[in-house]
Amino acid sequence: MQQPTGVGTPPPIPASDGGAAISIKGIGKEYTTDAGPVRALLPTDLEIKPREFVVLLGPSGCGKTTLLRMLGGLIAPTEGTITIGDRQLFAEGETQPSREALGSLGFVFQQATLMPWRKIWKNIALPLEVTKVPKKERRQRAEELAGMMGLSDFLEHYPRALSGGMQQRVAIARALIHRPSILLMDEPFGALDAMTRDRMNAMLQQLWMDTGKTIVLVTHSISEAVFLADRIVLLSQRPGRIQDIVNVDFERPRAGEASKDPRFAEIVQYLRRQLGEV
Repeated sequence: MQQPTGVGTPPPIPASDGGAAISIKGIGKEYTTDAGPVRALLPTDLEIKPREFVVLLGPSGCGKTTLLRMLGGLIAPTEGTITIGDRQLFAEGETQPSREALGSLGFVFQQATLMPWRKIWKNIALPLEVTKVPKKERRQRAEELAGMMGLSDFLEHYPRALSGGMQQRVAIARALIHRPSILLMDEPFGALDAMTRDRMNAMLQQLWMDTGKTIVLVTHSISEAVFLADRIVLLSQRPGRIQDIVNVDFERPRAGEASKDPRFAEIVQYLRRQLGEV
């Protein structure tokens, strides 16, 4: 199948002077079930550069969320190694992740999972409260992030007063409160209506440009992937493996009009063919 111009598996990306943000070597996952072992992800290699925006895309059940959760230290791999910066996330044979490596990671889930009895600023600041950061500093950092996320007027509100999109902004702010260098996001906008989702994508792009974070995002949306990504890692049907890596080289910032660019449509159609949707 012919690939569109500028699309396809790129050559290996050399590490920057500071090394890769995330280095994955031979990572795989097999679950034990009553019916026997189930292979979710075949051994996989991938290197993600600092400040890169990478999207994991693939059919349901292909292992993209499993891969993201392994990167976040939430589940241990069956084999292989994950290195965050210069720190190994799981020591050999260990199922508990390194605290030092976890400090570089922020995680945003599909649902905002806010505590309804806590005001917005206290939801944002919760990770700092857990680590005994003084209240004055917690409040100051929560206010800074609320300003960045357009939430300054809602610090004293409770989650029930916020829309779904605004609740996810709170969740993103909470994930950033300890100043991680890497943000991992598991379909954070999947439950939002189309218009709100478009606004959140624009906000996320701007956040990435402003902060220089490394972002790894899981999504089912092909257009969302093309709008946001520097590279799209396309996973196959289960057991998952990397089927293709697609470079997306549109200039930034990307506006909604980017979807009208013939190259945008070309990449979308290529991904649809690869996923068997056309």
